Amino acid sequence: MSSILLVTSSPRGAASHSTRVATELAAKLREANPASTLVVRDLVANPLPHIDADYSTGIYTPADARTPRQAEVVAVSDSALDELFAADTVILATGFINFGISSTLKSWIDHISRAGKSFSYGENGPKGLVTGKKVYVVLASGGVYSEGAAVQMDHAIPYLRSVLSFLGMTDVVVIRVEGVGMGPEATAAALDKATARIEALAAKPVDVAAAA
Repeated sequence: MSSILLVTSSPRGAASHSTRVATELAAKLREANPASTLVVRDLVANPLPHIDADYSTGIYTPADARTPRQAEVVAVSDSALDELFAADTVILATGFINFGISSTLKSWIDHISRAGKSFSYGENGPKGLVTGKKVYVVLASGGVYSEGAAVQMDHAIPYLRSVLSFLGMTDVVVIRVEGVGMGPEATAAALDKATARIEALAAKPVDVAAAA
């Protein structure tokens, strides 16, 4: 049985274009594979704590020697990692905020990026341990950053591709919902384009075994 992990992070709630498109994608993927399960992590309704001293020391402290606070924050990280490893397909949704991703999504990345868990160091350098997954990134932006002069201002997609690859997730598809700050017509066109993209993507089943 395949599993889909949907991670949403927009603070805009029901008005969020990234959440809307990512949720539609998850629904389409489940339609294509009715036996699949869906786990939703809403980072706005249930934000992960920013990493702090208890976290940074707790992850390197034996479980039976951790303070209650260390145990608490490490358990939060462990839960996020368990969800990630259990998923065959991962959908990350974020708005384009100050030329990058949302801070809530960054916290999620901080919690899942752990030496000895999601990556390891060896003689040949770091090795990603989160493999065999299909990842979709849904990014909504007020302007257009996929082309033109503003491309250099996009620090969201390059960062996400880099960190996901570092962790072993190299099969990444980006779905942009861009230009939504340019008026109703531009917004409608962006949503139509994104919808057409997810329809096409959902029509192509993911062979997780082959990807692994």
